[in-house]
Amino acid sequence: MRMRTRARGRTDTGLKRSHNEDAFRIDQGLGLYIVCDGVGGRARGEIASEETADLIWEWVKANIKPLQELPRGTERRGRLLSMVRSAIQNACYMVHGMGELDPDRRGMSTTASVLLLDDDVGIIGQVGDSRVYLARDDTVSQLTEDHTLVALQLKSGIITEEQARTSRMKNMITRAVGQKEYVEVDVRSFEVLRGDRFLLCSDGLHEYLDSAQTLIDLFRLEVGDAAKRAIELANAGGGKDNITALFIHCVR
Repeated sequence: MRMRTRARGRTDTGLKRSHNEDAFRIDQGLGLYIVCDGVGGRARGEIASEETADLIWEWVKANIKPLQELPRGTERRGRLLSMVRSAIQNACYMVHGMGELDPDRRGMSTTASVLLLDDDVGIIGQVGDSRVYLARDDTVSQLTEDHTLVALQLKSGIITEEQARTSRMKNMITRAVGQKEYVEVDVRSFEVLRGDRFLLCSDGLHEYLDSAQTLIDLFRLEVGDAAKRAIELANAGGGKDNITALFIHCVR
């Protein structure tokens, strides 16, 4: 039996941008949650994020049923991982193609953070610097790795964490959906427990999550209140970018 969830998402233009290039999707029937943050300026980033979110949702909807009929185990988990990877790579190919056909959309691209809940198994697909967090028993962990130049420099020991926080290049992403015909997608699977809470968010929010306690306080709220409070928190901090927060609670 599928684990029951409560989920709520909100998105906001923020205080500095003229329009919103973020997009999110919630499909609790599929156990699918998506956050995309468009890149490219003008209307192009908005198109890239909306199209990517829809393409991923459509791919999963079309392909998941035969996989859910498999016995639980390694094969099922592996094929779900492959499906999520393929969904994002297909979106990449399609969005890149749109840009090639229309000069006004050339160069448009987006991040993509995808969470698929298959009862007690979670599947994540990741491209870019949107994030997925997990809260379990007041311990919060980031489940995704940022695909940014600064994250790469930090991982390589070229800069310190303090330098990373203040770097002018911290929003320079190294992977995006639609930038090229193909993108390398990070996928992973993990055990899901009843009571787990998740947050999918764009960098317009996580830039302002400067302490673990801030996240813990958000996760203690009901999902609707948490999404609302997250938007308020980012705008109170300056609202420099579009803000998207999608909270999920795996009900006990």
